[in-house]
Amino acid sequence: MCAMRASEIAYERLREDIIQWRLQPGAALGEVELSERLGVSRTPVREALLRLTAEGLVTTDGGRTATVTVVSLDHIRDLYELREALETQAARLAARRRDASVFEALREDFLREIGASHGGSEQAYSVGPQLDAAIYKAAGSVYLVNALNELRGPLERIRRYALGSPGRLTESAVEQLLILEAIIEQDETLAAQATAVHLRKSLGDVLRSVPSGTAGTDIIRPHP
Repeated sequence: MCAMRASEIAYERLREDIIQWRLQPGAALGEVELSERLGVSRTPVREALLRLTAEGLVTTDGGRTATVTVVSLDHIRDLYELREALETQAARLAARRRDASVFEALREDFLREIGASHGGSEQAYSVGPQLDAAIYKAAGSVYLVNALNELRGPLERIRRYALGSPGRLTESAVEQLLILEAIIEQDETLAAQATAVHLRKSLGDVLRSVPSGTAGTDIIRPHP
């Protein structure tokens, strides 16, 4: 196993464990222990931890101590505030600069998937990432897309926490279809507003998954 391959394996396994909440918020990430568990040397582990730190999934104290980044209500709200600011602007720019044929084809795929799943399964919901990718490309802003990509890891972890429901999946599909339509029609204002509504409802879904009585700064733990 070459060093580069070992580093990639360590990164992928640790990232998946963090996103799936198998490694809990605040858990210590010792290089020696991780090296033994993953079956690689400490150097690939160190490289993996650096990548995860850059993604916001791991936190260091400035020294050699690394921990899984904590998640709290305040953390979630702050993350979604930034996400809304970035994604509404991306939707606005996409509506301004889009290639209509790209989004029309995506709309056809979207409607087909919703029809096949009767509007309420993961199949319909899975079209969302394709819409995100199309919006980011159409927006045409390298700096904006880079900022959005930096949020990917923390957001993926929070999405995995949310319990979700078939009803929410259906709502989400309708919201995303409205964003699509607004971009096709080059309605920048509607594209931004529809994106904001979608993200606020998504945040509400996440917050409903948090145990009642949780304070803003309390560390959120995995569901039992």
